[in-house]
Amino acid sequence: MPHTPIPPQRRANAKRMRHAMTEAELKLWNAIRAHRLMGLSFRRQFPIANYIVDFACPSHRLIIEIDGAQHASDENQNYDQTRTERLEADGWTVIRFWNDDVLKDIDNTCLHILTLLGRALA
Repeated sequence: MPHTPIPPQRRANAKRMRHAMTEAELKLWNAIRAHRLMGLSFRRQFPIANYIVDFACPSHRLIIEIDGAQHASDENQNYDQTRTERLEADGWTVIRFWNDDVLKDIDNTCLHILTLLGRALA
């Protein structure tokens, strides 16, 4: 499946965002980077379909989003839903975690990711 071309400015934004990760994003990144999570390869602040996703595992077409309190507003929930639908239409699976879930229970966050991937591989 061909991918949507990514404008240079979007790529530059993704690079900038990799250097300004939230505490929750950094905690998850430290758990999944360098094939630490069952040998899976993840990318951070990865441009896909004119969006920048928090984390992506391209080999399994999995996107992981880490959401802060700003995502609880109706406006942001509508935007997130539209974004998720667009990414899923391209064959990606999108899962979301709240910042607190990652910060307080990284082990279960990683277990949830592996469980989801296990179902996808079965």
